[in-house]
Amino acid sequence: MTIQVGDKLPEATFRTMTADGPAARTTADIFAGKTVVLFAVPGAFTPTCHRNHMPGFVANADAIKAKGVDAIYATSTNDVFVLDAWQKASDATGKVGILADGNAEFANAIGLANDASAAGMGMRSKRYSMIVKDGVVTSLNVGDAPGKADISGADNLIAQL
Repeated sequence: MTIQVGDKLPEATFRTMTADGPAARTTADIFAGKTVVLFAVPGAFTPTCHRNHMPGFVANADAIKAKGVDAIYATSTNDVFVLDAWQKASDATGKVGILADGNAEFANAIGLANDASAAGMGMRSKRYSMIVKDGVVTSLNVGDAPGKADISGADNLIAQL
């Protein structure tokens, strides 16, 4: 079942990169008591994700945070090392955090996993963005077309804040 507006995020563990290396962070660590923008991409460095989706959130990070958002995170089913390199290559450090969902556990738990095995990419996340307040989804935008990041993009999300 796909997560809906009004639903609480399920308990899940992500990997993030710290100065000491990879670290585990739970949904409670990330979302409790905060307003957070979370967006998901099928794969770091893939064309739409790298050229269209991430750049909008990086360019608009200050405007998003000015509307009362405590943090912005990107998640993907890539491992934490790939996401760390993507964050740096996208000039997102300090603007957009990364949450690695390497085994697609979170994507599966919220019903937004996508089997891209036919394209040689394995289990991935669907493209989406959401606003989460104290762990509860208040806005959800799931992309409906491969190669596009408009529904789940920063411009659409900003209009919902």
